[in-house]
Amino acid sequence: MKLNAIVLAGGIPQPNDSLYAYSKGDSKALIDVAGKPMVQWVVDALNESKSVDNIIVIGLSQKSGLQSAKPIHFVSNQGRMLANIIVGSEKSLELKPNSEHLLVVSADIPALRGDMVDWLVKTAQQTDDELYYGVCPREVMEARYPSSNRTYTKLKEMELCGADVNLVRISVIKEHLDTWEALIGNRKSPLRQAGVIGLDTLFQLATRQFTLEALVERASQRIGIKGRAIVWDKAEPCMDVDKPHQLELMRDDLASQLKKTAKASKEKSTKRK
Repeated sequence: MKLNAIVLAGGIPQPNDSLYAYSKGDSKALIDVAGKPMVQWVVDALNESKSVDNIIVIGLSQKSGLQSAKPIHFVSNQGRMLANIIVGSEKSLELKPNSEHLLVVSADIPALRGDMVDWLVKTAQQTDDELYYGVCPREVMEARYPSSNRTYTKLKEMELCGADVNLVRISVIKEHLDTWEALIGNRKSPLRQAGVIGLDTLFQLATRQFTLEALVERASQRIGIKGRAIVWDKAEPCMDVDKPHQLELMRDDLASQLKKTAKASKEKSTKRK
């Protein structure tokens, strides 16, 4: 399966946001991470992916200077995340009218890699669902990023956080708009999201009565879609940058990876001589 990807890059930190000092009134996606804009790392991963055709960046323009070997398109920020996803899906259909699915990727996961995108697409092909939402178990996240300080949803059998690269059937994006708006608006609070689905769901989640499978089934029934949770064994697609310490974590981690790559390349070149 080859599909288009939209990159959500519309966020601009306000003066009361802890990342404002880094963005200085500009887009969060353009904050420097190890020598290049945070969103460029994401675009690079989508270029590496064998599953992606077009890349659609929402919230930036060509003036951002993003580089891409694949076709890259820019759509202006619509002011709200759901509106950005809708306009991105419309642009995707304009570019590829027969496409059924769309990758929705946040601009603030700079550790994402192309092979991870391909794994998600391949895994999603195992079933015929409408929304494939990635989750990362706490032990996976903390083994890779011990100081990440993520917010976790506590279930009966595990604690998990959400991924920021997901796959959706385009036809369902404009359905249940009020519910989507409420869920996205409360995306940083699992309990508030549960309250949107229903008070009984909120109570059962708060008292850790849900397994992951049961929670997905309940949410799918209440929203009216066929959903599937994709459990990642990689932390990178779920490691977003929301706070200064997470930004510094990503800067250090990716700078270290660049040094290792450069060292390995130098050693390989020396052996050839």
